[in-house]
Amino acid sequence: MAEEKKSVKGPQNLILENRRVLTATGVSNVDSFDEQTIIAYTDLGQLIIKGTKLQINKLNIDTGELTLNGEISSMSYSENQPTGGFLTKLFK
Repeated sequence: MAEEKKSVKGPQNLILENRRVLTATGVSNVDSFDEQTIIAYTDLGQLIIKGTKLQINKLNIDTGELTLNGEISSMSYSENQPTGGFLTKLFK
């Protein structure tokens, strides 16, 4: 069974405090995370957070809130990638 990504409608905010604490709203899913990179999905695209010693403190998919800490060096958006290609749609 395919897992559906929940869409969180509402404002997208990024609040960065002293490059150590990040609070993001409008997050619908976290794809992957480790101490150097966190990849989160939002309605505005894929949010990529890079740094060192990154830790997720709070993730609430129902409200779309993500809070993390660590030494944050960059945050960037990329466009949402299409989910699957021709063969995925064919064998659905």
